[in-house]
Amino acid sequence: MRRIETLFVEANRWALILLLGAMSAIVFSNVALRYLTSFSLAWSEEVARYMMIWMTFLGAGLVLRQGGHVAISTVTDRFGARTRVVLRIVVVAILLVFFVVMIRFGLDYMQRMGRQLTPATRIPFRHVYVVIPVGFALLAVHLLLIVKAFVLGRDLDPESPEGDDRPFGGG
Repeated sequence: MRRIETLFVEANRWALILLLGAMSAIVFSNVALRYLTSFSLAWSEEVARYMMIWMTFLGAGLVLRQGGHVAISTVTDRFGARTRVVLRIVVVAILLVFFVVMIRFGLDYMQRMGRQLTPATRIPFRHVYVVIPVGFALLAVHLLLIVKAFVLGRDLDPESPEGDDRPFGGG
């Protein structure tokens, strides 16, 4: 199972790396063309914007794994260890419900917007908005893969040794 998780995380990382590389190449090419030839790629800004949206949704799960999203721990730090575990279980349940709801709304939105075409590239918006349900599904999978470490308050950094007992978010 650990091997599958590692492959999953690496595939997610490489998808982001490739998107960032492609987006950078498109933007750089457009700037260079505009400067050197006074010619501009009409579709470059639109495609770069959609790639940025895709990177945001696809990268959210990786950020979640490392505890990088905004968290307010002031309240939970005032409680004992057992209460913190219960509160973290409640947080996980709320997040999973939210992710499932967003997957459902994302699918609905994608289908409703799918008939419209993007201005420059003339592709259906469904190809842009499919990232909403995909991104929230990835968030749910990443959360389920780290749920034990999160609930127990362990460090979520994937490079940390297994069984690391540092508190979540600890340095």
